[in-house]
Amino acid sequence: MRSMKFIVAGSAVAVIAMSLAPAALPQQPSAQQSDQGQVIKREVRLVNILASVRDKKKHMVTNLKQEDFHVFENDQEQKIAFFSNETTLPITLGLLIDTSGSEQNRLPAEQGAASGFLQQVMKNGDEAMVISFDIDVDLLADFTDDKAKLNRAINSARVNAPNAPVTPGTFPSGPDGTHFYDAIYTSCSDKLSSEAGRKALVIVTDAEDFGSKVTVQEAIEAAERTDTVVHILLVHDPGYGTRPDIAKRIADATGGRVIDVSSMKHIREAFDQISEELRNQYTLGYYPTNGAPDGKFRKLKVEANDKDLHVLARKGYYAPRE
Repeated sequence: MRSMKFIVAGSAVAVIAMSLAPAALPQQPSAQQSDQGQVIKREVRLVNILASVRDKKKHMVTNLKQEDFHVFENDQEQKIAFFSNETTLPITLGLLIDTSGSEQNRLPAEQGAASGFLQQVMKNGDEAMVISFDIDVDLLADFTDDKAKLNRAINSARVNAPNAPVTPGTFPSGPDGTHFYDAIYTSCSDKLSSEAGRKALVIVTDAEDFGSKVTVQEAIEAAERTDTVVHILLVHDPGYGTRPDIAKRIADATGGRVIDVSSMKHIREAFDQISEELRNQYTLGYYPTNGAPDGKFRKLKVEANDKDLHVLARKGYYAPRE
């Protein structure tokens, strides 16, 4: 069992972290006056934000304290109620591998680097799944902490595999395609929505999409509603297109990074950077001053006192709905 219990409502997450801050995270009641003068109380749920910080030289900064941060919701500063810079909190990870035709020459190198990445990044309590996507979105390994099983799943990925099994929640379509947006949507809505704690997708792709049933905005919203950070390793070959603009849009919205892998020689370095990112995050929690359970999107901004530092965090969340 993991040491953290999360109560999820939309994308606002109430956290009870007994091993980190005993009795520090009760729900905060908010009072509201009714027409009859009666006071109606309701719970305001803690909004949880994961943030990583780098300096001008792009080195990770891991020694900041709560007072070094400011959090804003819809441009209104919020009081930070919970803070942690623990590096051992469990991660639920989705590794997504683009197996469309454009990946033919790169797939073996990607598989080798991905296997090494999971060996390096996964610690006790972590779980991962492996998904490939081309004309379908295929679950190659469900959530598990078995690294050998995950390694076999990674190595089973094939470019446009004609007989790949179609798993529940996938979007099969025509004879060709790259269902990049569907892969994100399915991973978040069908798999990560029921998971707790820190959640991330690491996607190896050129970020081009052909044939998805959902739009890029719907894919982003699925990640936002499940508090999933999306990191993208942007790979590309001469003769094939790439969409760095789309990759950046998805990563920026969810608090993730895009790493341009112009050569397969550097793909292991790229995975190492993502591993460093996942293992050096701050957790910031606050009770929103706007406690209305209206289901609306709220913009988020996290800043450090030191303006020379760059804070990476998600750009918003959806409030719970009554």
